[in-house]
Amino acid sequence: MTPGALGEVLGLPPIPRGTWAGEALYVSPAALRRGEDPEETAGRLRTLPGITAVRVRPGGFLEIVVAVPGELVTEIGADAPAVTAGITGEGTGAGGVAGAGGSPWEDLPRTWANPGFVVRYAHARAVAVQRWAAELGVGGDFRPELLEGRRDRAVLRLLAEVHGRRVSRDPGWAAYAEQLALAYHDAFEGAPALPSGDEEPSELHAARVRLARAVRDVLAEALAALGETAPDRL
Repeated sequence: MTPGALGEVLGLPPIPRGTWAGEALYVSPAALRRGEDPEETAGRLRTLPGITAVRVRPGGFLEIVVAVPGELVTEIGADAPAVTAGITGEGTGAGGVAGAGGSPWEDLPRTWANPGFVVRYAHARAVAVQRWAAELGVGGDFRPELLEGRRDRAVLRLLAEVHGRRVSRDPGWAAYAEQLALAYHDAFEGAPALPSGDEEPSELHAARVRLARAVRDVLAEALAALGETAPDRL
């Protein structure tokens, strides 16, 4: 069960909550907004595939736990809505900073102290993973249930926010991109998507390559909304 599919059922995007280290939890006020009995709405949701539990909070909010959080990456990619606000169309090469005045970040210094560098470098790393995966023969069917590690789930938790941010009046793209980039850097280094040494490519590697592709696409979307062209290399 994905946030997009849940949003279609509920009438509005669900809100991810918690760290997802244990359970992949969404919260929704959909029953209240529709004037429905929350228990009846919860009962319908419990019959849907991919939902582990639905709890009704005091006040009528619904807590929805999905079984396979990694499924959400299948909604991110070429078919996702494009964000074009703020794009100037004037890329500046390796730095990826487009135009003047749109971005909240400076190009320099290109160090970890600069959140703009952190975001741009995360995008470049996610792009590189796709290139290196092809060279190393990482591939096969995507198995979202393999994205169960702590670092994988931390990235998924942040990716789960993108639907809600797309429809928000104040999406907060800069802060969101920084958080996603930091989580992805941690995953890149601690939960590698690529085999090392004599290690054979595995289904887990393939799943993490697909996760990296989702990160790439969402960071590109956020950077575009902030007036930047996402860099493929730094």
